Amino acid sequence: MYVIERESNLRHQVKVKPLDDEDYKEITKSRFYFNWKTERAHDVYKLVLGDEILGVMSCRHHEDERIEIVLLAVSKDNRGRNKKYDRITGNLIGFACKEAMKYYGINGCVSLVPKTSLRQHYMDFYGMEDAGRQIFLEGGSLLNILREYEL
Repeated sequence: MYVIERESNLRHQVKVKPLDDEDYKEITKSRFYFNWKTERAHDVYKLVLGDEILGVMSCRHHEDERIEIVLLAVSKDNRGRNKKYDRITGNLIGFACKEAMKYYGINGCVSLVPKTSLRQHYMDFYGMEDAGRQIFLEGGSLLNILREYEL
């Protein structure tokens, strides 16, 4: 699993880890757009490059063999045209796909309710499918993400 540094085009190995209590001090609303303390009831993960948190995601399991991505955010310095690293969001979505396969096997599914402005981007870029209010990955599209992000 890696991110690509845009300036040098170098690959850097990253890891997804559960968020620790002390991490909540670092993932402030000003840097990660949400009050992440409200997500403590869910499974919350961080994508790290060394000690630096590049992205954060909260997930919850559903009885229909689905993992819902409740919130997903990259750090402010990794958004838009001037971002430092590529592949942060994809690695987090890929991790959710890996967890869905681990818990639910071939029936696993990953879904999310995107912001309206990101809906089409997620469908075009990550192969997510339309399910009305939510978009999702399952079957072949889920496996494609696992392959792309080397999970």
